[in-house]
Amino acid sequence: MNDIEQIIDEASKKISSSNITELEIIKIKYLGKNSILTHILKSIYRYSTEDRKKIGSQANKAKVFIENEIKKRKESLEKFVINEKLKNEKLDCSQSLYFPFTKGSFHPVIKTVEDMTSVFRSLGFFTAEGCEIENDWYNFEALNIPKGHPARDFQDTFYIENTDNLLLRTHTSPSQIHIMEKQKPPVKVIVPGRVYRNENSDASHSSTFHQIEGLAVDKGVTFKDLKYILTEFVNIFFGSNLKIRFRPSHFQFTEPSAEIDIQCFSCCGNGCRLCKNSGFIEILGCGMVHPNVFKAVNYDYEKYTGYAFGIGVERIAMLKYGIDDIRLLYENDLRFLRQFL
Repeated sequence: MNDIEQIIDEASKKISSSNITELEIIKIKYLGKNSILTHILKSIYRYSTEDRKKIGSQANKAKVFIENEIKKRKESLEKFVINEKLKNEKLDCSQSLYFPFTKGSFHPVIKTVEDMTSVFRSLGFFTAEGCEIENDWYNFEALNIPKGHPARDFQDTFYIENTDNLLLRTHTSPSQIHIMEKQKPPVKVIVPGRVYRNENSDASHSSTFHQIEGLAVDKGVTFKDLKYILTEFVNIFFGSNLKIRFRPSHFQFTEPSAEIDIQCFSCCGNGCRLCKNSGFIEILGCGMVHPNVFKAVNYDYEKYTGYAFGIGVERIAMLKYGIDDIRLLYENDLRFLRQFL
């Protein structure tokens, strides 16, 4: 017991006159694994039960006391350093209030996503988020893409090794399933997000890109409603002076399906390199939700109908800003990005 009292007295004197570096040494000496207090606690088995209780209690109180003293001394020293630093610092009020940094801005892809979602919100859509890692059911089967379909080929999809059918989503369409599983009709939502395809990069393709998924389900929803919404989106986003056309197409999760083209900005429909001399540029795919998709989420397909669409964000950004190579969006070249300040 006398040893513990001496340890406390000795530690207190050293702590009160130490600097921050010395405090660490003191902490190790009195509280470390090989410290005197630790040695005392390990050797109390030699004493009687009553003495063990007294010695153990006193040794633990000593540890707590020394810890608190070190903490208070450290805080005091740090406060002193800060105060001394503030005394020596001066504020030059004659200096400009503006930082010498270039003004920042949103990346063109992020700006395009924000602008597109803003338009759809004005048309009554809510915004939701989806998962970038999906399983086979959500990415394929629930969307009426059965096993053996070409879209499931390993050349198109990034599968995650040593997992149970996990993959990086190839489109934002799995969000449809998640949303309909959780929410009964009516549904009217858009889901922006990043998607992945096992493709080689070139001027118009990338293994990572962005889409905006749209879904609306309710009683009496028709293709006419789909056509109205997407026509409004194009007119608001690009301007009402452009011609729009719907072309029949095929997607496993919609029937009937269509692709939308808008009149080429560059040639005004006369034909050029940008539109491959067609006068039109494809911007999105859409269609009426397939009954098999409703079956997968236990929606009554005889009672409800709906439409869905998917828009490639990078393509829209390239059209809006006149960018002719998708790779420019991801090379982080400041000379390119500064154009969008």
